[in-house]
Amino acid sequence: MARHTGVQFWEQMYRSRERLFSGAPNGVLVTEVADLPPGQALDVGCGEGGDALWLARRGWRVTAVDISHTALSRAAAAGADVAGRVAWKHGDLTATPPPAGAFDLVSIQYFPLERRSGRTALRGLLDAVAPGGTLLVVSHDLADLAADGEHDFDPDDYYWPDEVAGLLDHDWTVLIAETRPRTAPAPAGTHHTRDTVLRAQRSR
Repeated sequence: MARHTGVQFWEQMYRSRERLFSGAPNGVLVTEVADLPPGQALDVGCGEGGDALWLARRGWRVTAVDISHTALSRAAAAGADVAGRVAWKHGDLTATPPPAGAFDLVSIQYFPLERRSGRTALRGLLDAVAPGGTLLVVSHDLADLAADGEHDFDPDDYYWPDEVAGLLDHDWTVLIAETRPRTAPAPAGTHHTRDTVLRAQRSR
């Protein structure tokens, strides 16, 4: 996870390769969401659309947001079969919060959620979960990032799933808060063997 999170950084990252990611959905998403009834989903930092397309093909209506136009263009091209179920949105959800109470699932997969004064960005994402809805936050295990030599960022600059769990109030039930082995092999050149997972349900 690089310290850089702006538009220019991510555009350069996506343009540096014909495809940055595999196109497959993230393993934790598949494990945790497969049995949920389809509804409205928010995919935070959707990238090239692997998660959003998996959700849409299972009947979800998805708002998929990313800061990179390149990533969104690739995602839309790959999802012609579910074009009516996915709204690809360019934006920065840390600056402009999503609508409150609008989503049955808010999925935050490996998204570098930087700390901001007043926790405005984080609160916006939490508030987007509808009553009865699910929050799913997944990150790399910090030990794996250290093994990869990720020393150009300060972990204290970001929110991590265990901290998010601790900020949830009595309106939430934490269902899962753990670190677990990845369901897929580590990407080439990395030591990403474990995921830290938070799954919570909003009661009201």
